[in-house]
Amino acid sequence: MSNSLIPVILAGGKGERFWPLSRKLRPKQFLSLDGSGKSLLQATADRLLPLAGGWENLWVVTASHLADGVKEQLPNLPPENLLVESEGRDTAPAVAWSTLEIARRYGEDAVVGFFPADHWIDDQATFEQTLSAATELATQQEAIVTLGIKPNAPSTGYGYIEQGEPAGSYTGFPAYRVDRFTEKPDRETAETFLASGRFSWNSGMFVFRAGVTLNELRVHAPELMHLLEQQGPSAYPQLPKKSIDYALMEKTQKAYVLPVGFGWDDLGDWTAIERLLKGDKANVELATHVGLDTQGAILYASNTEDVIVTIGLEDVVVVRDGNVTLIVKKDRTQEIKQALSQLRDRPDLEHLL
Repeated sequence: MSNSLIPVILAGGKGERFWPLSRKLRPKQFLSLDGSGKSLLQATADRLLPLAGGWENLWVVTASHLADGVKEQLPNLPPENLLVESEGRDTAPAVAWSTLEIARRYGEDAVVGFFPADHWIDDQATFEQTLSAATELATQQEAIVTLGIKPNAPSTGYGYIEQGEPAGSYTGFPAYRVDRFTEKPDRETAETFLASGRFSWNSGMFVFRAGVTLNELRVHAPELMHLLEQQGPSAYPQLPKKSIDYALMEKTQKAYVLPVGFGWDDLGDWTAIERLLKGDKANVELATHVGLDTQGAILYASNTEDVIVTIGLEDVVVVRDGNVTLIVKKDRTQEIKQALSQLRDRPDLEHLL
């Protein structure tokens, strides 16, 4: 049984809440949002390559319309390690299909890890140590290991994991059985979770032996597995659209949580840029900005020749990309998706998506 990890990057997301910078053919994972010059996808690959031991063991799952972009951004990725979904069916089909393919190539004892392409993670050394612990746990136990993020606020935007009985220590990291998963609770419930000290945010990162999860999927998502095992990826149009949390993690008795110690952000919308970059500055300026009595603003321009001028603004996001300008209050960035729905209803503006 191998102690190495086969990382899989989930790179099919839309990132609509970073519109107008994030578009259909240029979603969030293809963007550099931290000023590093590397896209989130490239940073994720760089982070995982030491764990994979090289490009030959790194995999990516993406949507058909994004495949060329992935190839351009990751030219060293072997073509056979890029799995292209004919249509998006959420994360359960992506996890099931890629795990089947990895089991065929490496065997069912292969330890597989799944990682979203659009997260920001701080402290590479601790990240690698944590994944080594998760790999050890998955190797020694029939465990589907999820990485839990310590909450720093009663957020209603994340799923929560309640830790149960201690399950030992792995490479110095304590692990726990999972008592339950709770999807995006209301504020009062989130405050209760935070006060208890027993809950983690669900990071969407998982580690497990291929055979363990395939067997659990056969039990808890038989319709998904039957179609994939009988027809392969050609079954995609018929597959149920389900997240891996709903299809498996909320049902399995083999879920474990490993609380993590590295810095993490899911970069869910424009306000995440402020968490990463603001420091003690009045505004976050990723643009040439001239401001009068402006504070708490996030300002971004994709063209270095564009200038954003603000007067008397507070707690707003201003984004200029091509021929589109977005201006939104920071506490309403979650509503960007609703604005995009209106664009879809306008044939004359649909090209802006």
